[in-house]
Amino acid sequence: MTDDDLLPPMPDFDPKATRRAVRRGVARTALTVLAALLALVLAATVGSGLVQRRGDRELRMTDVLGTAFKIYNPAYDIEVRSWGATTPLSMSFTVAARPMRAIGGFVEGYGGAEHVVTQDFFGHVGRLPLGTYAGTTLSRALMNVGTTLQRKEDGRKVLARLPEELNALAVVEFARPLTPDELVAFTAGHKSYAEKVVLERRPGSIPITWGGMTMWDRAPMTGADDEPIKSDFGNFRRWVGILEDHDDDNLHDFDLSLARLRKAANDGLAYAYVDSMSTIAQLRKIIEDPQVRTVRLADVTYDLERP
Repeated sequence: MTDDDLLPPMPDFDPKATRRAVRRGVARTALTVLAALLALVLAATVGSGLVQRRGDRELRMTDVLGTAFKIYNPAYDIEVRSWGATTPLSMSFTVAARPMRAIGGFVEGYGGAEHVVTQDFFGHVGRLPLGTYAGTTLSRALMNVGTTLQRKEDGRKVLARLPEELNALAVVEFARPLTPDELVAFTAGHKSYAEKVVLERRPGSIPITWGGMTMWDRAPMTGADDEPIKSDFGNFRRWVGILEDHDDDNLHDFDLSLARLRKAANDGLAYAYVDSMSTIAQLRKIIEDPQVRTVRLADVTYDLERP
């Protein structure tokens, strides 16, 4: 007996069974590959999300970029509302922006229009809304600080043409920059309100402006006895203090730089301020102060509830 005699007889070839076996094999292979790909995609998605959210990266994104966005748009009241989606390639957060108006004026969209600010996987900020292209009357008034486009006499003429009871939104520019103590004394003497303070002179461009809703979201609440202007200067210095050298690239996208921000923080000087609560009558007195270079109106409105 040979070895061949010991082998079981070969079954007859069944084409249908063979095809079924091949299909089962292909199906098992495809399912295995798909499961592996799905696992890789999930690992990449979850892993990249964890990498992007490592440490306090999300919180620091809103601290740095959210606040820079506010400085980039000083003619708006801006609220950083929430973090957006974290994808494998980016993180984002939502802001609500409402143009500043004179007290009592109509503002389209009470809560403000929403915009999204995005940072990619490598930490670079995406295309930004608003900014110098917003072109509001207040942004133009701020860009004119330090220019000769409106002299003091021009400001007087504008104010003289308007009824004195109108509420106004105005930029009050100083002949020389004031210290925080001097600004406190000036606004107290004129019963004026410095809602935002211009911290540099930058003719033809948006200057660094701080205050109101521009303040750093995580700045500590001040006590009731703290002077708001001094608190604003202190909060600005604290925010500049968290900035690092690697932030400079992103800051340039917001038309800012570490050098300018640090200089403004160290100098601590007020070149102008934004007042949204004074009347035309009050501004007529303010412009006559020898410390004032000029007053630029950005908006006026009449308070219908005024007796």
